[in-house]
Amino acid sequence: MKVEITMKLGIVIHSSEPETVWNAVRLANFSLQKGDKVKIFLLGRGVEAESLDTDQFPVSAELRKFVETGGNILACGTCLKIRQKAGTDLCPISTMADLYALIGESEKILTF
Repeated sequence: MKVEITMKLGIVIHSSEPETVWNAVRLANFSLQKGDKVKIFLLGRGVEAESLDTDQFPVSAELRKFVETGGNILACGTCLKIRQKAGTDLCPISTMADLYALIGESEKILTF
């Protein structure tokens, strides 16, 4: 009998490279399908994630799928402010306290 093991996964994305971000979110979506609890924190250049779409790497579609299937995305408010951007429904503004909480509640942390 196979037992499904679920974990609490935290993914910190600090890249603005479309392929890297796309793959990170694809992993997050795969993990959700396996029954894991997943949160993504966008930090530094990672807060640009929604604007990284290319023909080959539809990042925003993966982000929407992630949220629609129960994932949670947080975006560093200071990093957004530096870039003169605002939070969105998909990537709401958050704080270092939110990142700290994500780290504390996660069993594994991955960074991209």
